[in-house]
Amino acid sequence: MLQYLIILLDNRSVSYCHYRPHPLSFPSPMGEGVLIPLEVLKAGIVFAMKENLNIQFVYPEEALPVEYTEVIESIDHTKIKPMAQAEEADVLVLTEWQTTDVESVQNATCIISASRQELKANIERVKSLLNKVARLNIVLTDIEAFRDEEIGGYQTLLETLSDALIEVFKTGRMVQLNLLTDRLLLTQMNNCGAGDTTVTLAPNGKFYLCPAFYYDDPSQNAGSLADGLNIKNRQLLRLNHAPICRHCDAYQCKRCIWLNSYLTLDANTPSHQQCVIAHIERNASRDLLAKMEAKGLHMSNTHEIPEINYLDPFNNYQQWK
Repeated sequence: MLQYLIILLDNRSVSYCHYRPHPLSFPSPMGEGVLIPLEVLKAGIVFAMKENLNIQFVYPEEALPVEYTEVIESIDHTKIKPMAQAEEADVLVLTEWQTTDVESVQNATCIISASRQELKANIERVKSLLNKVARLNIVLTDIEAFRDEEIGGYQTLLETLSDALIEVFKTGRMVQLNLLTDRLLLTQMNNCGAGDTTVTLAPNGKFYLCPAFYYDDPSQNAGSLADGLNIKNRQLLRLNHAPICRHCDAYQCKRCIWLNSYLTLDANTPSHQQCVIAHIERNASRDLLAKMEAKGLHMSNTHEIPEINYLDPFNNYQQWK
């Protein structure tokens, strides 16, 4: 059931997930920035009200006209903003590594997109962030390029982040890092939900399963404000119709249907790369919990994570019930 409406306020609204600014093989066709027409914004808010949806506004780098701000403030919402628009942001997207030392991130919920190489090269900045933010989401932008021979490197990277978290925890700050702490708190899948619990409204007045489909190809719409929402075969986006994911306990995995569509040509079937990365993170979370227990550190509502002998759940299909 739909719960959220994401409204892109500009066709160059900040990216907070796997799509832009690090696209896969699809160059963005958007070109110059185009602000959502005011009448489309108002109609989107009315749609959300009628459907009882929570609204998440995604901002561009440029400041909005006053009349837009007045319309936005007419309804409860969440603001997802880049650093240039940090004031009153609910979620702050860090678009450049050099911005990580500013006070705007203090006790904030932040997102930063990076390749694994970029993450490794900027690991000290990540450690600095963990000492300031309340929550940090790291979104990998090169999942499609991951190879099995890189498993050890990613495990080492997560171990470094795990050790950094332990040092922060020692100070009494239980900061959250999506790659490592989310799995500690979950007892069921907590995926993206694009097309199932969330839908996106783009500046052209059309709906999309998520922003990535809009930036890939604006013709991949799922209806419009004028004609209504039309998600074809919607049940095939849900967890109970996902033959691999419904047997999986990497509950923190985003289960990105855009990546699925690109890498497996099936929105509900994840790629080997996505599964392996998610399970490396799952196992690193298990190791983090063990470190915490050894040092007498406690986080509320954590759960034990059982040991497994696979990284791709498809390899464990004989055990599925």
